[in-house]
Amino acid sequence: MSVKEYRPKPLELADVELSDDLMSLAETMARNVHEQWAATRIEQGWRYGEERSDSRKEHPCLVPYDELDESERVYDRNSAISTLKLITRLGYNITKR
Repeated sequence: MSVKEYRPKPLELADVELSDDLMSLAETMARNVHEQWAATRIEQGWRYGEERSDSRKEHPCLVPYDELDESERVYDRNSAISTLKLITRLGYNITKR
């Protein structure tokens, strides 16, 4: 039995532009995703550590969002932006109440 090579085929989103409101929402989503991730890790017994150690359950990103390195915030932000672009590409409209 041969193993098939996995070739991801995400929808093209480069041409989807988000409004300023949705870009602001993306930042809020990124912050919340980090808060959810951190809460889950803390519930699992993880704590802050200068270097990641799975055996000691320590992680350098267990800090408030504003204290993350910019590269970490960019990772969370890009995930949120991609999600909003996908929602838009699929024809959904997000409006503020």
